[in-house]
Amino acid sequence: MASNIRARDVVAATPASRDRYIDLLRVASLTVVVLGHWLMATVTAGDGRARAGNLLAVEPRLQLMTWALQVMPVFFFVGGFSHALSYRSLTRRAGGPAYAAFLRARLQRLLRPTMVFIAVWSAGALAAQLLGAGGALTDVAARLVAQPLWFIGVYLAMVAFTPPLLRLHERYGWGTFAALAAAAVAVDALRFAAGVPFVEFANFAFVWLAVHQLGFLRADGRLRPPRVPAALAVAGLTGAGALVALGPYPLSMVGMPGEKVSNMAPPTVALLCHGLWLVGAVELLRGPGARLVARPRVWRGVVAANGIAMTAFLWHLTAMLGVYGALLALDVPLPAPASPAWWAQVPVRVVAAAAVTAALVAVFRAAERPVGGGSAAGARRLSGPAAALGVTLALFGVLGLSLVGFGGLLQGRTAVLVAVRVTAPATVVMTAAGWLLVEAAGRAAGRGQHRPRAGRPA
Repeated sequence: MASNIRARDVVAATPASRDRYIDLLRVASLTVVVLGHWLMATVTAGDGRARAGNLLAVEPRLQLMTWALQVMPVFFFVGGFSHALSYRSLTRRAGGPAYAAFLRARLQRLLRPTMVFIAVWSAGALAAQLLGAGGALTDVAARLVAQPLWFIGVYLAMVAFTPPLLRLHERYGWGTFAALAAAAVAVDALRFAAGVPFVEFANFAFVWLAVHQLGFLRADGRLRPPRVPAALAVAGLTGAGALVALGPYPLSMVGMPGEKVSNMAPPTVALLCHGLWLVGAVELLRGPGARLVARPRVWRGVVAANGIAMTAFLWHLTAMLGVYGALLALDVPLPAPASPAWWAQVPVRVVAAAAVTAALVAVFRAAERPVGGGSAAGARRLSGPAAALGVTLALFGVLGLSLVGFGGLLQGRTAVLVAVRVTAPATVVMTAAGWLLVEAAGRAAGRGQHRPRAGRPA
């Protein structure tokens, strides 16, 4: 009940100037990602073992669906818009740079639920390994549920780079976006034409930062004339189509098992073009979308969904694998992926996964609620570097954990992050240490920067 009251309070307090369409895009993009994962995840069983797969690998013709379902660029675009407004607001109130306070404010609803997710799964994986209680699906789940953490890591980088890139944007405008896009093209040229090793990993930054930069442009009204988003959509769709047709870029805009080249990991120029057309498309729909979200019922739903979006994202694969685990435990036959029986089972699995996700959200949603500043002491001049170190540790920790998974906590399993070999325990420790540093630095900065003004509450 308290949660519903808070949602109603937010609705009542929403100023007329708020861009509600951005909130709708945030919820819609994460919803599409969740539904896409539920649809694409396949599990087969045999010889007492469970094997996870991807529907798109079974039915390659369906890979064209990823041109609609791969909407992470929209989320990063929305992030750029929100980050620009947030940092400018904090800077005005602080009377100067507010890097540490900005990081803490933006990452509270990202890192706190992520740390709860990591803690629960780490404890569960350790208990299962120590007790020898692994089932047919346990090892698969311990690996797969960590994979979406890559998104958290990339988003951490977007937040961390916001202040310097916002300054470049304010000076050069479209030139900053063009420079990032050109850098992404150069990386792909060095990768595919010159065969330079490891250079492709630079596009984790250049591709996603370029999409994020479009959010800055939107915040300044530079995507407003219809011809601008139309040009982005046409150029992006044409570019992505040409790159895929000519190669070496694959059709799928998500990673596929065993493929030599992925558009996602690391990102390619084809994925950047895909992001351009998506951004152009959602901007062309801004008018109808704004009218839709202006309806009170729709807005209440968007507010409620935004309050639990990150928790739902973190736990949605746990829910789907839990549904598959229940089917295995009940000896319900698992049809061959993409068979008529498999498709007939899809609605049941999705509804069940949604119900389990809702239950998990009810348990863990409190971690997504922002908390006020504390009394951590520290010199204001040191809070910025401490926050930067913290977000860097958390970024590499989360990315490493997305690769190695929770199954390696006792088994010594490792993975290669760029050119560095990481272990599950090390990634968990790095993430926790980074989160604590960001929290401490942000609180220290907040104590010094947000002083009560006469006649106004603190």
